[in-house]
Amino acid sequence: MGRNDIYGRGVIVPERYRTADRALFERSGALRASPADPLLRDLGRAANHSVLWVACAAVCATAGGHARRGAVRGLLSVAGASALTNGLLKPLLPRRRPPARTDPKFRRRTVPIPRSSSFPSGHAASAAAFATGVVLESPAAGVVLAPLAAAVAYSRVHTGVHWPGDVVVGAAVGATVAWSTRRWWAVRSREPATVQVAAAAPALPGGDGMLLVVNRDAGTAEEIAARVTAALPRVRRVDLDPDGDPAEQSERLLTEYRPQAVGVCGGDGTVAAVLDVAVDARLPVAVFPGGTLNHFALDLGVVDLDETVRAVTAGQAVAVGLGQVTVTGPDGRTVRRFVNTASLGGYPDAVRLRQHWEPRIGKWPAAGLAMLAVLRTASPMPVRIDGAGRAVWLLFVGNGRYTPADQVPMSRAHLDPGTLDVRYLPAESRFSRLRLLVAAATGTLGASPMYRQRHSPGLTVEVIGDPVALATDGEVLADGTGFDFEVVPSALTVYRLAVDQPASGPDSVSEPVAVSDPEAVSDPDSGASDGAA
Repeated sequence: MGRNDIYGRGVIVPERYRTADRALFERSGALRASPADPLLRDLGRAANHSVLWVACAAVCATAGGHARRGAVRGLLSVAGASALTNGLLKPLLPRRRPPARTDPKFRRRTVPIPRSSSFPSGHAASAAAFATGVVLESPAAGVVLAPLAAAVAYSRVHTGVHWPGDVVVGAAVGATVAWSTRRWWAVRSREPATVQVAAAAPALPGGDGMLLVVNRDAGTAEEIAARVTAALPRVRRVDLDPDGDPAEQSERLLTEYRPQAVGVCGGDGTVAAVLDVAVDARLPVAVFPGGTLNHFALDLGVVDLDETVRAVTAGQAVAVGLGQVTVTGPDGRTVRRFVNTASLGGYPDAVRLRQHWEPRIGKWPAAGLAMLAVLRTASPMPVRIDGAGRAVWLLFVGNGRYTPADQVPMSRAHLDPGTLDVRYLPAESRFSRLRLLVAAATGTLGASPMYRQRHSPGLTVEVIGDPVALATDGEVLADGTGFDFEVVPSALTVYRLAVDQPASGPDSVSEPVAVSDPEAVSDPDSGASDGAA
């Protein structure tokens, strides 16, 4: 058929590419026997059914942080690339495998020839998908995995089961699938949130005057706490009782020890509880993240322990805003603060199910099963949002401005803007749940009528019917029928080295605080308004 001869039964390959494909294949076959032959053969076998990438994901998960998120994105990318390659492209574009290598010199490297289409290479697609998915979240882990992925891809040519073109196209498919996951699952920003207000905090050389509150059951808290006490030898460490309420224990500890500042080492729930108590006590806080997700620490940019230690020693800090909600329920009115998020609807129900199942099957399996159970059985929640009647599946309120605005919120670009990030999922339309899932999967959530997002200085939500649960910072804390959300600007002082925009006005930075006078710290409620940015 001339230049556009059909190479096999279905893949049209221009003559020059076909010639190059064969030349590269023959060149690989002409290589002398070496110790790499059995290594590449076994490496290709290890990647069968993505077993190799599941093992790599397990290693990344143990590392935590960005590497753990990379492992999840990588495995999702592998699933997508494998489905596209094996389920669509191979049947649609069949191509014959390379001819069997019968020369004795190939015995050390050859593997059984698969019966499926040669085009494109599924091994190369999965390898590129996993490596790309990891590198999007954790460039350091991706750099380590890239040579392994490249070796797996090349092994398919070296062992004689694929043409080089199959591998190149397969790798391109895998990388594209991984890259496309950013459309429905945004990559978390590595830049800390903007904080416009510098705050005065006592300088504590060696941690002298600081009380370190530790939740030993959280993630890597024990390891981090040991590093903190080594770097700040004068700090006083106290471990929380895992069976007690962290907020009540923290309040009692501050009354007992009367510190000049508070350090907290644990997960988001522990951090939120200690920060709330510290605001009431008008004390600055040093956050040493030791949990699994560490949302607040990541957003604020205080994940580097050495930098936080330097900030404590030098007395450098910033003021950040908090969200606050007044709950009207069966027991009257209560006020709750939150550093990250608050939510009504399906999420609090999922949290309660997770807490119930967690002792038996572990946190993450319990969380996944709980969310599936809630999605399957949830009913729309009738509410009035700022007086307007709606039915919603879920209402989310974030402290600050979360990004991206048109996808699932991942991180905050601003931490003290004087506004709340409000998002909810309407439930009035037919098939709203299905339409929501389709929009999320296709990356069109921002344009879907099943998703609403805005910034607001305040929000009033009235539940029509029985009280519903409120979750703040991942913990279910109260039931109610009325919820008034607002912003408390610059409520919390947190040790951090860099200030994004050093204030030039005399009122932008608190007056210096004598370390012996904790009462001199500025009132956390001062300057609070109706939420003007």
